[in-house]
Amino acid sequence: MNRTEREAGFADYVAARRPKLYRTAYLVCGDPHEAEDLVQTALAKLYVAWPRVVATGQPDAYVRRVIVNAHLDEIRRPHRRRERSTRDELLDGPAGDPERPEDTDELWQALRALAPGQRVVVVLRHYWGLSVNETAETLGLSPGTVKSQTSCALERLRAALDQHHLTTRG
Repeated sequence: MNRTEREAGFADYVAARRPKLYRTAYLVCGDPHEAEDLVQTALAKLYVAWPRVVATGQPDAYVRRVIVNAHLDEIRRPHRRRERSTRDELLDGPAGDPERPEDTDELWQALRALAPGQRVVVVLRHYWGLSVNETAETLGLSPGTVKSQTSCALERLRAALDQHHLTTRG
């Protein structure tokens, strides 16, 4: 693959997939600025590995994994935990199309209340539509862990949404 073909293929991929990659990063981290950083990190790594990744036929899987790993690395840093608690108080919800079900305030608040690992599993399984095995491979977890994390996360989401409906209707 010559440089012109490489750059054209990469540019086509980015043009087609960037909105979904941004949305994934945003759903995972909850911050538009951090989501941009995650996508830029992922795309920079993808560009370097482009010929190898294209050969596997799995560029989405590669980029998803980079986004998730970069986010998990970021939240493990002690200074980020302090910043996040202050920033979370200032965020009023996602910027997006309010007609989309994942953009409703109550769903967004419930999703944000999940543990980071549970949130990532929900995003990969239900936003990307990955199978249990694909999610496990992306995250480097066992399929059983993915199943249990998904089950716990969905239970917490249901409880939070049921509680919201009880308080707004009753």
